[in-house]
Amino acid sequence: MTKAILFAAAVLLSGCAAVSTTGTAALPDGNVSYALVGPASPGNPTVVFQSGLGDGKVVWSQVLPAVQQHAQVFAYDRPGYGASRMIPGPRDACTIAAEERRVLQVAGVKPPYLLVGHSLGGLYQYVFAKMYPADVAGIVLLDPTHPRHWETLQRDMPTTASAIKTMGSVMFQAAMRREFDDQTGCLNTINMAAPLHVPARVLISTETSMLMSASFKESVDGLSADWARMTGAARAEPIAKSGHYIQREQPQAVIDAITAVLR
Repeated sequence: MTKAILFAAAVLLSGCAAVSTTGTAALPDGNVSYALVGPASPGNPTVVFQSGLGDGKVVWSQVLPAVQQHAQVFAYDRPGYGASRMIPGPRDACTIAAEERRVLQVAGVKPPYLLVGHSLGGLYQYVFAKMYPADVAGIVLLDPTHPRHWETLQRDMPTTASAIKTMGSVMFQAAMRREFDDQTGCLNTINMAAPLHVPARVLISTETSMLMSASFKESVDGLSADWARMTGAARAEPIAKSGHYIQREQPQAVIDAITAVLR
């Protein structure tokens, strides 16, 4: 997640290609925009995409067309992003996982789900899998934000951490600011000792920021490797020639990982 924040313009600009809205889920506090496309097949997973901090569903535009040839796919704008208005209340991972499940229910999308998440959205999907294991058939994470990411940044790069906090208070729109501030909320209620018991892939970028200190990079590499333990994946897979936005820079790697789990 820090890589995305350090390049805030890349986070705030969602790209040119579109992911068309096909429906709106009415929640008690507001409506949530979503895209539901591809062939539905009873008993087969729907691929559910969760974006990172500051991103709406459009960030998956280079992946969805290929994946929907193999399965029904669902992507949505979290409240405060894209076509979905901000709603009151906490924005921790448990709240967002429960909200995502409710959006799927209102949209009529029944489990099982193959969860795909990028950056902070990867943490949200992991928490979803922990909270609702019976709903989940697999998980694919792209440069997921580790639960200890922020505390590691504060320890190894305190000046950068302070700058990010200051920048966030000025530049982040409300949804980003609330999610950023709540990123570790509720995680103490999640059992992270045991791995998930579903097929899992974890994809990790290899093009790191020049602003990253050697000690922080070493720590981040360790946290990335820990995702294999947390998910039960065989390993954290480095994706060559890719920065943080793997779904944009190496979309075929993401498509291949998803279709492999679908099989």
